[in-house]
Amino acid sequence: MFDEITIGKLAVLLAVSSDAEEEEIIQKGEQAGYKLFKGRVGSMDGEKIFAAVETAAKRREIIVNLYREEHALYHSILDAFHGVCRGELALGSVLRSVGLVFSVVRGPRMAGDYSDGEWLAVALYGNIGAPIKGFEHEVIGLGINNV
Repeated sequence: MFDEITIGKLAVLLAVSSDAEEEEIIQKGEQAGYKLFKGRVGSMDGEKIFAAVETAAKRREIIVNLYREEHALYHSILDAFHGVCRGELALGSVLRSVGLVFSVVRGPRMAGDYSDGEWLAVALYGNIGAPIKGFEHEVIGLGINNV
């Protein structure tokens, strides 16, 4: 699983991991030179998803307050959110809610290869559906952008 790790694979593995698997994935990622973390967010408002991921990335010092870094993170979140919403960037206005686990990973695109600079990956994984228990299904989205 970790033989040829890439930033996107690492982000997805972390987002879908169980609590027991999470520690090993974080350890292997850090050994390969990545900064990474996992969080949770749920909402009927897409802005809250973006805010939760961005706030967590800044608090964990994955990015700093520089336009270039914020821009890369924003587009990574946007790409992942497109996957979760199937291209339609709407939740509450179309009576959908999400419960998501998110991961943010920063480092080389390919483990150990910094020849094309640093990258950010955001993975979103969880459930989407009508805001009624039992009317949801799994979703996943991934966004990767260079810093």
